[in-house]
Amino acid sequence: MKPFTKYEGTIVPIMNDNIDTDQLIPKQYLKSIEKTGFGDYVFDEWRYNEDGTDNMNFNLNKPEYKKGTILITGDNFGCGSSREHAAWALQDYGFHVIVAGGYSGIFYMNWLNNGHLPITLSERERLELAALSGNEKVIVDLENNKLSANGKEYTFELEETWKQRLLKGLDSIGLTLEYENEIRAFEEKRK
Repeated sequence: MKPFTKYEGTIVPIMNDNIDTDQLIPKQYLKSIEKTGFGDYVFDEWRYNEDGTDNMNFNLNKPEYKKGTILITGDNFGCGSSREHAAWALQDYGFHVIVAGGYSGIFYMNWLNNGHLPITLSERERLELAALSGNEKVIVDLENNKLSANGKEYTFELEETWKQRLLKGLDSIGLTLEYENEIRAFEEKRK
């Protein structure tokens, strides 16, 4: 994983509550265990019309949000089944940060385990961010737990262990390898 320290991007507001994993990546696209190739199907049922054309009323298809990489959304994001494909689809589309009122526990862990930042903010704060222009730069500073946009700062919390893992770019294997010398010494004793 790459270290996550500071990130700059623009927003895409999808302010629905209870967006479940089937809305994020419908079951008919779960035919691969690779982490790529799912971005075209994220929000499939909302993003496309029945004839396969873009639904221009959906924010991902609006020109001002086409390059957005910070999703601003409602409460209970990622509920439903435990499919990690939901995190992969959002990642493959280009999202790196999600700002929600809350998350399902499994999605939250899947998003972190893939090296991305889930931020929890109040509804008032999320509505302020959702009102930003799609061209407004948003800066996420994980080291200082701050999100800055349009002259305002928003403070967020992240459990310290996860914060350090993201800052150092450590997935589970990388975390284990921090103890490589101790593991090697243990193995030597067991011979």
